[in-house]
Formats: sequence, C-alpha cells, structure tokens
Amino acid sequence: MLLAIDAGNTNVVFALVEGREIRARWRIATDPRRTGDEYAVWLSQLLALEGYDRSAVTGVIIGTVVPRALHNLQVLARKYFNVEPVVAGKGGWPVTLDVEEPDSVGADRALNIIAAHENHPGDLIVIDFGTAATFDVADYTGAYKGGIIAPGINLSLDALVTAAAKLPRIAIEAPGTTSVIGRNTVDQMHIGIYWGYIAMIEGLVARMKAEIGRPVKVIATGGLAVLFEKHTDVFDAIEPDLTIQGLAMLWARTGG
Repeated sequence: MLLAIDAGNTNVVFALVEGREIRARWRIATDPRRTGDEYAVWLSQLLALEGYDRSAVTGVIIGTVVPRALHNLQVLARKYFNVEPVVAGKGGWPVTLDVEEPDSVGADRALNIIAAHENHPGDLIVIDFGTAATFDVADYTGAYKGGIIAPGINLSLDALVTAAAKLPRIAIEAPGTTSVIGRNTVDQMHIGIYWGYIAMIEGLVARMKAEIGRPVKVIATGGLAVLFEKHTDVFDAIEPDLTIQGLAMLWARTGG
C-alpha cells in the first residue's frame, strides 16, 4: 500500500491508500523539528490499531509546503519503510502551471488541481480551506491558471482575538440563527467571522466566474468546507481528501 503524506502549515496528514481508496488516515500538528524516529513511533502505533504492520507500506509519496519538514519525512520513509520516497513536484508537475511564477505554486495547490481535473471535467475553481484559504482556477485542459490567497478562518479569528484585548476566544461554528445583527459580543463575533467568510467566498467566486466567462464547477476541500456548505450553495462538490487523492494519482503516474 501507499503511504501518502500531506505536510501542511498546520497539520501533517498521513493516509494509507490502496489504488484510489483511502484505507486509513491520521493527522498530527506540523512541527518541522519532529524527527523521523518520532514520526515512526507515533505512526507505528496507529498502524497497529488499524490492523496493519509497517511492512504493508510499499511506497511513500510526500507533498509539502513546509520545506523544513521534508528531510525528517524522508528519513521516516527510508529508515522505517525501506523505500525511497517520491517528493511531489520534484522534477516538475504533470500539469501546466500557466502563471508568472510556476516554481512558487504550493504542492498542495498543484495536487488539488491534478485530482480535481481528473474527477471533474471542464473549467474549475478549487477552494481549499487550510491555514490560508486558496482559490485556484484550472481550465478545461487541466492547466493551472492562477488564483487567490486569503487568510484562513482560523488566522482571521486568531488575529481578531489577539489584537482586541477584551474579545473572548470562540469556537468556529455556524451562528445559531441567520440574523446578522448580534445582540451580544459572542454572537457578533460569530456573525462577523462566519457570515463574513461566507460573503468573501461568494463574492470572490462570483468575480472569478465572471472573469472566466465560461461554465465552471466549484470544488471545495479542507476540513472546514462542510461547515460553510450549510449556508451557501456556491459549492458544486466537496472532496475533503482532494490533496491525498492528488498524491495517489501522482504516484500512479510515476509508475508506483
């Protein structure tokens, strides 16, 4: 089986993939100082809880936007799984990055485009709700045409609470009503964060669609996508594991 590793700014996701099916997945907070040995102790226990041995892993692919984390993940693959890991993007991508600075495109964004294009025909907008919220455009050929980077909702909330001394920390959740006039501080914060984010999503997608000028599907990924789905019809599909799917597809294209 393939061990697909998606190392993001907030979490590292490990997934056991067989063909296109994800058999198990785990996440751990991103810490570039975490060693390959530490990863191995943690991961070995989780594999065992799912009924797997380390020998079940026959290949490893890594996609990361945290360069400092890469070395220790490579050590994990070589020392504990006895395989040479494939690093997503090393040697280029199987999709056209039609932007001014193709080398600056994050691995997660390229992987999302690979998976979204294979799953959905036509022009696409892919929204990934991660540490940052990214809006990426792929045309009907699968070429990446550019996009938008906005603060993630957690970053927005952290900035608000940090900068305003009297505001409490609140959970990220949909407000209890659709009213946008809050009657207390906590409700007003929920409205500002949640409905403000909905307005940003809908507004940016509308502008992107107008600029593209052709029918386009909107694909959402990331853990918070389902939270926003409750109060907007902007998404055509939600695929929480899009980045992992992209890693599995890239692995298959490399002959893995």
